[in-house]
Amino acid sequence: MAYVQGFLSRICDCLLFRWSCRKCCQNSCCQPSEDEVEILGPFPAQTPPWLVSDRSNDRETDVENMNSDPPPPSLGISPDRKSSSSTSRSTYSLARRISNLEPIRRPSSPLLDIKPIEFWAVGSKKEIVQPKVFRKPVSEDYFQKFEPRLYSVNSRSDDVDSLTDEEILSKYQLGMLHFSTQYDLLHNHLIVRAIEAKDLAPPITYDGSRQDMAHSNPYVKMCLLPDQKNSRQTGVKRKTQNPVFEERYTYEIPFLEAQRRTLLLTVVDFDKFSRHCVIGKVAMPLNEVDLVKGGHWWKALIPSSQREVELGELLISLNYLPSAGRLNVEIIRAKQLLQTDMSQGSDPFVKVQLVHGLKLVKTKRTSCMKGTIDPFYNESFSFKVQSEELEDISLVFTVYGHNMKSSNDFVGRIVIGQYSTGAPESSHWRRLLNLHRTSSEQWHSLRSRADCDRVSSASLEVT
Repeated sequence: MAYVQGFLSRICDCLLFRWSCRKCCQNSCCQPSEDEVEILGPFPAQTPPWLVSDRSNDRETDVENMNSDPPPPSLGISPDRKSSSSTSRSTYSLARRISNLEPIRRPSSPLLDIKPIEFWAVGSKKEIVQPKVFRKPVSEDYFQKFEPRLYSVNSRSDDVDSLTDEEILSKYQLGMLHFSTQYDLLHNHLIVRAIEAKDLAPPITYDGSRQDMAHSNPYVKMCLLPDQKNSRQTGVKRKTQNPVFEERYTYEIPFLEAQRRTLLLTVVDFDKFSRHCVIGKVAMPLNEVDLVKGGHWWKALIPSSQREVELGELLISLNYLPSAGRLNVEIIRAKQLLQTDMSQGSDPFVKVQLVHGLKLVKTKRTSCMKGTIDPFYNESFSFKVQSEELEDISLVFTVYGHNMKSSNDFVGRIVIGQYSTGAPESSHWRRLLNLHRTSSEQWHSLRSRADCDRVSSASLEVT
């Protein structure tokens, strides 16, 4: 029986965070007396007065009930049942005394100082306190640095889409273009006709002023966006603001693909001595028209962000054989070259010049292709270059338009090698240096003479 009582008291001690030694389970050496109970562990905050009064009233009532209750009858009860009942009564009385006693704090007892829980902070009316942010005062000239046109809600394209052709014509005064479209289901191609234009604006010179109307030499370039490479262009009409083209072009394209394209027609002014100037453009999504039925349209020209026409592209293949010390260059083809002759298109050819360091070493040229801006050459040239000299080599490619009456017309130029004219040219040259005996071909966009002379020293050494 004593062992059971000790075990139960040990459990109570554990639940009440009491500390004892190992002998307490047998001899109860550290157990306090009935008049003194040591309670260790975390204690709650200060009990409110209203709760203390209620607890004291309950305690007095319990004491009265204990004094008034008679002892239970013991008749007919076996000794074992008496021992178990006495054990339960002693355990119950111990728990009752512990609950009725106020906690006694000893100086030697290790107590944990727990702050009381503030239940008022959990309510729905909790005030949200934002940290203060210290901002630097804004100066008066701060907003003057902004450009309102860059932050406008409506862009130029949105304004143009909301205007009619009459409003566009009165606003920009660039002229109008007459064209037609129709899709041939039998042959699966799109037919585009550039018919005429009227009241074209005179071209703009480099100083920003308008030239005389007699100097306008317009022509039309057309393509199906987003593909701008496979473009067509009409012939040049000399000194007129009301040109009549009457030229017909076809695009081999499936019908469903044609409906996803946008027809772009650009009116350009021809200038033999400088880059051609864009007068205006017309863009028409083909899904907005009946391609099978076809139709004719007069559309007002709108300004173009591209003020100058591209000079064209050149497809080049390079190969180096270190054992033979030969640098092989192949001019494959060119496309969409700048037109240099108003009457019969262009007669382009390509000149290839080898520059070692800043010294011109060798010059070669292709044959001349008559009356085309998309020539096919497929001509190869070989230059003798030693392996140790390869890194100091530059190749200058210049496209000219043949002119029998005067000097040849400059079209465009690029430089590949030590003094390359741009990132595409440098990338092509690095592939040649890293992959010997392997041909590498790449398209290159032609540049003006001034652009090449500004970025490449090799361009200054050739004519």
